[in-house]
Amino acid sequence: MASLKTISPVDGREYCTRPLATGPQIEAALSAAQSAKEAWRGTPLAQRIALVTKMVDAVLAHRDAIAEELTWQMGRPLSQTPGEFRGFEERARHMLAIAPAALADVVPAAKAGFTRFVRRDPLGLVFVVAPWNYPFLTSVNAVVPALAAGNVVLLKHSHQTPLVAERYAEAAKAAGLPAGVFQILHTDHADAARIIGDARVDFVCFTGSVEGGKAVQRAIGERFIGAGLELGGKDPAYVRADANLAHAVENLVDGAFFNSGQSCCGIERIYVHEGLYDRFVAGFVDLTKTYKLGNPTDKATNLGPMVRASAADFVRGQIAEAVGQGARSLVDPKQFAADKAGTPYLAPHVLVDVNHKMRVMTEESFGPVIGIMKVASDAEAVRLMNDSDYGLTAAIWTSDATAAEKLGARIETGTVFMNRCDYLDPALAWTGVKNTGRGATLSALGYEQLTHPKSFHLRTTL
Repeated sequence: MASLKTISPVDGREYCTRPLATGPQIEAALSAAQSAKEAWRGTPLAQRIALVTKMVDAVLAHRDAIAEELTWQMGRPLSQTPGEFRGFEERARHMLAIAPAALADVVPAAKAGFTRFVRRDPLGLVFVVAPWNYPFLTSVNAVVPALAAGNVVLLKHSHQTPLVAERYAEAAKAAGLPAGVFQILHTDHADAARIIGDARVDFVCFTGSVEGGKAVQRAIGERFIGAGLELGGKDPAYVRADANLAHAVENLVDGAFFNSGQSCCGIERIYVHEGLYDRFVAGFVDLTKTYKLGNPTDKATNLGPMVRASAADFVRGQIAEAVGQGARSLVDPKQFAADKAGTPYLAPHVLVDVNHKMRVMTEESFGPVIGIMKVASDAEAVRLMNDSDYGLTAAIWTSDATAAEKLGARIETGTVFMNRCDYLDPALAWTGVKNTGRGATLSALGYEQLTHPKSFHLRTTL
């Protein structure tokens, strides 16, 4: 029987093995979802919310054990895992709290002799394909609102984090969700594509690479179903001349290197006004050198391994190529004893004298490397920030909120931050432009792609 093997980036050992679902098991899951669909959509909203709340609580009840599992599966330092649970809880509870208003009938102005309204009907079966880098934070954006809206859910998690899917399944069972309403499957890419192409699947929520998004589109083929696609990113930051320097340095170092830079909205390139450039770079380098790269199960570690050696080698290749093209690396990896070629352990790198002819400034890195460029004006910063195939978030560091709003209007991105980065506010839509994908999760708008409008036009007088 085919199986998945999760190799821990911590020490290279096989952390867990799971059999992949067989054809009959996949068929059984799809059939169970189909059977559960009508009863779940007919369950009163308040009851659905109560059951999903219990599911969320059941996950959080085991956060300590799950935290250790996460570290071993994907390498993030144990010291940083509490943020995963805070975000999971914040998003889940917010989406459940706004569900009654977000899913309420839309009623136009009264018209004599008629009752008119638009109802938000669930789509049916939502197939969620989730990644490893923030395995609860990415999946919760789809799982919780999909269930609250009256959809049934089938979750496939990354082979790097299969235990996350199993924790969800355990929580759903503990909460008392009816059979077939929430299910998980461990599958390979080919079977995932076949599931997407199945007529019983009504929507796909995918978070992953651009190539993965294209594969989802191909799997949908000629079917008329939607897909929410959160794909790549190369998120920029701009430090204006009026920025609070210390605040910008502290937060941008964290935004670049948290989770070893393996964040969809992590900062991957920084543009600094020439008036602050030298001081910003000096402060950034000094703070970066204080990081501790090492075993992520050590609570003193704040920079763990990347997810696998090949990912680290990809970033090493970007760095070497940039240096060969004239960039300078300001942090000596020899200062980080754990950094070893051919392993997932990679020291943080700060590159200057970079330009957009270098892959490290245009191609998604998804690792602990940052390029910093000097700019002379807002206009130059906006031009460079927009010079990208991606558009997830952009961060502006300034003391002038009016300027930030005006600049933000010109930046091609899904979210504009001022004086912060690398954060999802569940009250705001999470979306992107260009090759970052399409669709929106979170906020009331997040319910729109998980439902379809059904208009009622009732003539009450004849």
